[in-house]
Parts: sequence; structure tokens; C-alpha cells
Amino acid sequence: MGNFSIKEKYFKFILYLVVIVLVNIVGITLFFRADLTSDKIYSLSPASQDVVATLSEPLSIKVFFSKNLPAPHNNTERFLRDLLEEYSAKGKKYFNYTFYNVTPEEGTLTGKTDENRDMAQDYGIQPVQIRIMENDEIKFKNAYMGLVIIHGDLIEKIETITSTNGLEYQLTTAIQKMNNKVSALLRLDKKVNVTMYLSSSLNDIASLIGLDQLPLLGKAVADTIEKLNNKSLGILEFKAIDISDKEKLDLMGKEHDLMALSWPGIPEKNILAGSGAAGLVIEFKGKTTTLPLISAMELPIIGTTYQMADPAALEEELNAIVEKLIGINKDIGFLADHGTHSLMPDRLAMMQGMPSEAMQVFNTLVSSRYSIKPIALKDGPIPDGLNALIIARPTQKFSDYELFQIDQALMKGTNIAFISDSFNEIISQQGGMGMPPKYEPIDTGLEKLLTHYGVSIKKAYVLDKQSYKHQAPQNMGGGEQNIYFAPMLKEKTINNTPEFMDNIKGLVAMQISPLELVKENIDKDKIVATTLLSSSDESWLMEGNINLNPMFISPPESKDEMKSYDLAYLLSGTFTSYFKGKAIPEKDIGEKDIKEEKNKLEGFTARHTFLETSKPAKLFVLPCSQMLQDNMLDPQGRTTNATFILNIIDHLNGDDKIAQLRSKQQTLNPIADTTPFGRGIIKAVNIIALPILVILFGFLVLARRTSRKKKIASRFNA
Repeated sequence: MGNFSIKEKYFKFILYLVVIVLVNIVGITLFFRADLTSDKIYSLSPASQDVVATLSEPLSIKVFFSKNLPAPHNNTERFLRDLLEEYSAKGKKYFNYTFYNVTPEEGTLTGKTDENRDMAQDYGIQPVQIRIMENDEIKFKNAYMGLVIIHGDLIEKIETITSTNGLEYQLTTAIQKMNNKVSALLRLDKKVNVTMYLSSSLNDIASLIGLDQLPLLGKAVADTIEKLNNKSLGILEFKAIDISDKEKLDLMGKEHDLMALSWPGIPEKNILAGSGAAGLVIEFKGKTTTLPLISAMELPIIGTTYQMADPAALEEELNAIVEKLIGINKDIGFLADHGTHSLMPDRLAMMQGMPSEAMQVFNTLVSSRYSIKPIALKDGPIPDGLNALIIARPTQKFSDYELFQIDQALMKGTNIAFISDSFNEIISQQGGMGMPPKYEPIDTGLEKLLTHYGVSIKKAYVLDKQSYKHQAPQNMGGGEQNIYFAPMLKEKTINNTPEFMDNIKGLVAMQISPLELVKENIDKDKIVATTLLSSSDESWLMEGNINLNPMFISPPESKDEMKSYDLAYLLSGTFTSYFKGKAIPEKDIGEKDIKEEKNKLEGFTARHTFLETSKPAKLFVLPCSQMLQDNMLDPQGRTTNATFILNIIDHLNGDDKIAQLRSKQQTLNPIADTTPFGRGIIKAVNIIALPILVILFGFLVLARRTSRKKKIASRFNA
């Protein structure tokens, strides 16, 4: 009996050992991973899956990573391998990657390794110096940690990969940038319809309205579209329609927002009464954009003048519109006049010891994904092909005609980000020490547009007890000092419901003004207003006499004087034009306009000259231009402030998936504020309650074992 028991034990041991070995073998060949993190930071994002899934030509990644690196760099290599494996699974035959050995093995030939190093250097990948601990000594070692992405004739590289943070975002945006247009054109299952409405009847009155070259316009436009179609893999379906019937023109004008012209008969010139139109209608999958070929403009003294589209500039504008319709347009407009912030530093101001108020970091971060086009309203209108227009802290007055241009851009579906300041800081030039700056209210005229759309900016600064703290100098007493005009936004003050706001857990705003919704101007059936940011319940306002010296700012004594204020809005839907029911503003007259001949044709009318209701559009309002300044953004774009601004721009360009991907790199997760009583409860639970629960659980297990022993004993005794 005893021998059998020993054999049975050995048999079980061997059997269990075989099972364990088999389970490990199965685990090597058949395995899966479960990402249990709340933000799925170890899973491939939908944006990354979409980018590699739409590859239409082979894309190769060459990785140069030294072997046997110490932690944490060995984990970075492992993460990179897993990440590329997931890309490969989604990209299938078009996605390939290779790890090249750049570490010579001891006792072996190093010829192949030397070739790989030379290849890395040819691609611009250089070794970087890292610190390692070896034999209880800190040493420095050169290591390769970079990769190259090759797609057709395009090459992108990531020279140094020292962290897993933001790696997927870097790879996906680089691949998207290389793959965007060609793959998008190849995978289109429908043509882009371009219809030219050009009435031959307009040729009769062309000379009377100063458009002598109008009879040649049709052929010039057709040639331009054919040229663009050849560059765009033949995705354009072009047709020309000659329409002169007034009723049909009116219907067409209302449907496509295309200007229709009409004129009376002129017997002495053998001209009959008639109507006509000239414009392009671009359609794709239910989305439509209109590009006028003739535009009307009101000038003081001169009256109504007509301008014909320049065929030479038409190709670029039409290409931008087509790319916008099919979803690959990467053009962003940036208002470059009216005293707005500059994208590059003001060298003269810096030489004079004054702040340059530049947005160089912002420019670098945005330019990595988009093409920024400076827009000067004084030089010309806002192009139709823009997805978004950024207006950053204008300080000079807008004319009504310039406001009309901004209004019509929104009506055409161009999303607008209005990032402003309520006050202009004026520093004394007298050189007097201790002279505080003056703060003059800024009034550009844009305020009345925003109020009409439903947002009012109050001329005040929001101060908040939950604010940024800095270390005061010793001569001022030392210790931490609250900068009340720099609110710290976190927890309930940030709306994380929109997808592009996910994982934005903490922001710093400086010199920000309060916002209010003008509810009577918002049609709830057409406009959705979303509050993105707000201050804490311990906020108050500074208005009237502005003095931002921290030494002279203190919170109100009564909490009744404090409340939360809205700080950022996003309005989306269909807006009504500010100029609906009003006369179209006249353009400021210039030298070129003076040479134009006044329209003397009596009875000549132009209908549908502007849009009264917008296409679906978005309006973002943030009264804090400081959030775009170099001192508020990091060059890598990884802080929450930078992520928030870039996510807003992505959202305005319809790229929420990239915004979500960028948010995955955020690791800021501030602890929620609690009361002293709440903290006491938490401490008591951890110090007293948890040990008591463990002891009780132990007694419960002991009681169950004792009961089981008694049952067994009673059964055998019976």
C-alpha cells in the first residue's frame, strides 16, 4: 500500500510537470494580451488602425536599436516590437518592419553589424549617449535607438526613441503624413463632381461691367480642371452647363448659393434683357461647396464692381476645396494682420528687452501636422478651401467689410477658433522703476459678431483660489505665493465628455476672461453649445482698475462673492449670418479700385450674393491668448496645455481620432481634492478598518477549517 502511494506521488509529479511544460508551449504559440488600463495605452488606437489599414503602397520601417540595453531602454525596445507587430497585423501586406542588429557580438565577425551601422548613419540615425550602472559604477555608453519610415520616395525618421510615451502618436502621424493623399485618392469609390455654371448670355454685357476677358473664362477654367484632374488620378467628373433662364437661375442660386445676375435690355447696344451666372459647384457624397467665378463688391463712390476669378490661381483654390471634401485637407488659416500674435518671435522687441509675444512653439507643433496659411484680410478674402481659421488676439479694429469676410467664411463651413484677450497690456516706456503696466480694453468689432452667434466676453479677468503657485523670493518673505490670475483647471472644471477632451485632467490658464452664453441668440434646434472649461467655485472677477501684482491681490472675505465662471465654449451647428437683413458692407477703397469704372448699367442686379445661413460649422471661443504663448507650451507637445490646444485644432479639422491618440500620452492624473474630514475617514479605513477586515477574514477561514475537521472526525468515528 505504501509503495503504491509513493509511485502515485511520483506519477502525479511527472504528470503535473508535463502539463506545465505543455501549457508553456501553448502559451508561446497561442497567446493574447488584455489591456486593462483605463486609457488603453497598450492597445493600438482606432486612428492608428485606420492609418495602416488604408495603405495602398508598401511602407517599410527600419529599426536600429542596440541590444542588451539596461532598463528602462530594454522595455522601450520591447514596447516598440509589440507596437510594430500590431501595426503589421492591421496593415497586412503593405506594412513591413525590420530590426537591424547594430551591436557587434563578442567573438564573431562584425562585418554585417558594421554595414547596419553605416546604413543607419546614411539615414541620419546617430548613436546617443545613455547612462548605465555596471559593477556598481555609473558608466556612459553609445547606443542606437532610432527608426526610419520609407513610403515610396518619402522618408521620415525618428532619430531617438528614449521613451514609450507618445511613441504611437509619433509613428501614426508620420505614417499618415506620408500616406494621406495618394491612398485617399486611390481608395475613393466615387468621383468628385465639378459642375461649371457659365451662361453664354453674360458675354453680351461683359464689357459693360468691366470683364472684357469673360468670353475666354470657360475654356480657361476647363483647362485648369483638366490639369488638376491629371494630378489627382482622374477623380474629377467635370461638366459645363449654359443656363440663362431666370427662374432656373433663381432655383439654382438658392440651392447652391451661387450668385445670379440679371439686366435690362439696352436697344442702342443691341442687348436684350437677360440673366446669367458664373460659378463652380463641387459635390462629393452629399457635401457641396460653391466657388464663384464672378464676385460683386460694393465700393464707396464707385458703386458696384465685378471681378472675375483668376484662372491662374483657380487650380490651388479648387484643389484645396476638393481635398476638404474628401477629408484630406491639411490647410489652416491664420489671421496675420489686425495686430494678431506673430508665429515667429519679434526680434526687435526682444532686442529692446520687451516680450516678443510670439507663438514659435505653437507654430512648430501645428506645422508638424498642418500647413498654416497666413491670411491678411486687407489683401484679399478668406480662401474657401480652409477647414479652420485661427484668430489669435487681434487688437486693431475690423471694418464692417472685413467682419463680413469672417462671417461669410463661417457661413461657408469654415470652422473658426477665436482666441482673444480682453485687455491690451501697455508697459510704460519712460523707464520708471516700479511703474505698473496699464490695461486698456480691446475692442476690435469682432465682439458684436460673437454676441450675435451667442457668446459674450466680459471685460474682466477671472481670479481663482485654485491657482498656480510659485516660490516667492526671500526678500518678499519666501514661501509659496498664489498667482490668482493663473487658475489651475482640473476635475469638474474640465469637460471630458467630448472625445477630443478625453484624459485632459489639468490645465493652467493665465489672464483669462469669463464667458457668457447669449441664450436669446442661440437657436437650440440648430446650435449645440458646449462648455469645455470653467473655473472653480472659489473664483471672483477683477474688472475696472486692473492690477496683476500678486502682492495686491487677495480673495474676497465672503464666499458669496465667489462663484464658477465659464472659460471656453464650443458652438456647433448651423449659424445665421450677422448681416442677414442688412446691406452688404462696402470695401474700403484703394488705388486699384479708383481705376475701376463705376457700373452705369441701370437696373443691373445681383442675387444670392452672400449666405444668410451657414453650412454645418464650429466656433471655438477661448478668451486667453496666453495659452498659445511659448512659456505655456512645451516643444514636444506632451503637456496637458499643449495637448488641449492641439486637440482643439484636430477637432476643428474633423480629426478626433488623432486627438484621442494624442491624449493617450497624458499621464497627469491629479488626486481629487478632499475635505479634512474625508481625509480622516480614508486614513482610518487604511490604518484600522483594513487590518480588522484581514483579521476577521482569517478567523472566518480558521472557523471553516475547524468545522471541516470536526465533520471528518465525526464521520470516521461513526
